[in-house]
Amino acid sequence: MMAANSLLVELFVEELPPKALKRLGETFAAALADSLRAQGLIDALAQATAFASPRRLAAHVTHVHPKAPDRALAQKLMPVAVGLDKAGDATPALVKKLAALGLGVEAIASLRRQMDGKAETLFLDITQPGASLAEGLQKAVGEALGKLPIPKVMGYQLADGWQTVHFVRPAHKLVALHGDAVVPISVLGLAAGRETHGHRFEAAADPIVICDADSYAAQLESEGAVIPGFAARRAEIERQVAAAARLAGAGLAPVDDDALLDEVTALVERPNVLVGQFEEAFLDVPQECLILTMKANQKYFPLLDASGKLTNKFLIVSNIRPADTTAVVGGNERVVRPRLADAKFFFDQDRKKSLESRLPGLARVVYHNRLGTQGERAERVRAIGHAIVNRMRMHTVPYTALAKDEFDVLDSKVQEAARLAKADLLTDMVGEFPELQGIMGGYYARHEGLRDGVAIAIEDHYKPRFAGDALPRNHTGTVVALADKLDTLCGLFGIGQLPTGDRDPFALRRHALGVIRILIEKGLVLDLPEILEAGFAAFPPDLLDKGAAGRLAEFIYDRLANQLREQGYSAQQVDAVLALRPQRLKEVPRLIEAVRAFAGMPEAVSLASANKRVGNILKKVEGGVQAAVDAELLAEPAETALHAALLEVRPAADRAFEAGDYTGSLKSLAALKAPVDAFFDQVMVNADDARLRANRQGLLALLHATMNRAADLSRLAA
Repeated sequence: MMAANSLLVELFVEELPPKALKRLGETFAAALADSLRAQGLIDALAQATAFASPRRLAAHVTHVHPKAPDRALAQKLMPVAVGLDKAGDATPALVKKLAALGLGVEAIASLRRQMDGKAETLFLDITQPGASLAEGLQKAVGEALGKLPIPKVMGYQLADGWQTVHFVRPAHKLVALHGDAVVPISVLGLAAGRETHGHRFEAAADPIVICDADSYAAQLESEGAVIPGFAARRAEIERQVAAAARLAGAGLAPVDDDALLDEVTALVERPNVLVGQFEEAFLDVPQECLILTMKANQKYFPLLDASGKLTNKFLIVSNIRPADTTAVVGGNERVVRPRLADAKFFFDQDRKKSLESRLPGLARVVYHNRLGTQGERAERVRAIGHAIVNRMRMHTVPYTALAKDEFDVLDSKVQEAARLAKADLLTDMVGEFPELQGIMGGYYARHEGLRDGVAIAIEDHYKPRFAGDALPRNHTGTVVALADKLDTLCGLFGIGQLPTGDRDPFALRRHALGVIRILIEKGLVLDLPEILEAGFAAFPPDLLDKGAAGRLAEFIYDRLANQLREQGYSAQQVDAVLALRPQRLKEVPRLIEAVRAFAGMPEAVSLASANKRVGNILKKVEGGVQAAVDAELLAEPAETALHAALLEVRPAADRAFEAGDYTGSLKSLAALKAPVDAFFDQVMVNADDARLRANRQGLLALLHATMNRAADLSRLAA
């Protein structure tokens, strides 16, 4: 085999969509390497490196062979009985098959006989020539382009004015080098060469002639003023941003936003981070508004002080490096000023109207064509919140540090916050920046001097907005946030708008996880069925499917199972806990920890297997079995011993369970291992005597009930 060499393929195109650039680059390189590997053109040592900048997609692959090795293949022809007559001569069927392969009857002598199943079969041993790099790369590039996650394809004409091709953006150059040799392929109407372009304004040479595949990145940097690697360019921006923040002032730090960093990396080829500033008067506007407008509209990095408060300085990631940066900085400062002025205008105008005065307008804002308006939604959230408070009041265990006589005050605050929570949807600021809904409602509520805690609840009622987000900060916000999520889940499940596959347009998975986190992390003494009942009861009768409550409960348990597995619990441990459908989700963390502790005990495997066996026996008994034992009917020593062990273990296990010591409850079951093993070794459950059989089944039912209070331990059996 000829020596392997590095391969470089680059498509030079017009500006690619920035939010998709990273994935485009990674997919192009990976798909190209996968295709070359499948064709035998690269070996196990090969490494693929992706390059992606605003105007190029490229891949560098090491250890690429100029030709794939030939492959020996055994082609199955037909059974011997069909291909050869009694004299051993070829039948017409075999002659026709050989002719189709370009062979004559003389090839019969080289055919091989081999058993294939029960029939002796004729095989032809052939050598398939390996693909040349030109052939293989032509195929690989085509496959790679076909796999790109292109947001939207556009059609454009080639230079001849006749042909139209389709790609994410018009392509203008194609580079394909194996070592220092051009690989003769063509893609999107372009013939491969070794020329590309660098930075629009700052390249030292144009075009840039790539010497060989391995010099690509270095030449683009030195001659083209371009950092072609996405990761390298991102790291350089991070380094410059950190350095510029230090120079801008002591203790200043940029906002932490990976998505913004990725987007900026996709917008520049030669990053140059500069410091700009705006008038301090704009800092009177809520900092969330200013930060959002700077990030979303201008792609700037706002600078925060040591306490996390926004300053009037920001970082600009420029694509040019002039000797004098005054014009660049000044231009960006002029551009951002009107954006900030708009935010200030919206904030000032919004505060001229109270949240209360905006409520009638919610009746004209459609939430969902089958679920009514935002006004109706706000009323449902209020009703669900009221029901949740009442259920908290009824439980014997008080809600987190809240005395019984304080529930009326909590209910009043919940009612007020729920009524006003959606009012900011009608403000100018939220109209411009929908991401600020809830946040602006909190600011406007504080401006109006609403009661303590109500403004915070309005601000927090969407929380948690995403994975890892903080939960509502006070009792009122906790109840309203839970009610808001229940309204969304119950309503959309009730009309059949369920998530499917990757599609979840109403973010119902996120809402379900929000319900789970609030119930567990806030330690709410609420049962899942009762809050779902409150959610469905808030809708008009007959509007929702009556079977939706069960489907929604299963959906929530599925999300909880996924969350627990992501936290490191095994699938068996999760199944053991959730098989019993614990209604009070706040107990789940302690239940799963108890199951994990039990699973680590030496007796666990035997007890889990026995539990599974007991469950299978009881399932086969028609009419069910009562967990009751008549001691006088215990005939065998082993069943007497098991009954005695249960009488000793069950009270202790139950006391621990009732006290919330689930680990202690499960660990106490270890004492049952020996009597359970002896029972199954020495006792025939299905005795001929019906009374003995029923009593033994009752003993097993008692054992089953004792073992499965905290979890279905049979799920731990292999």
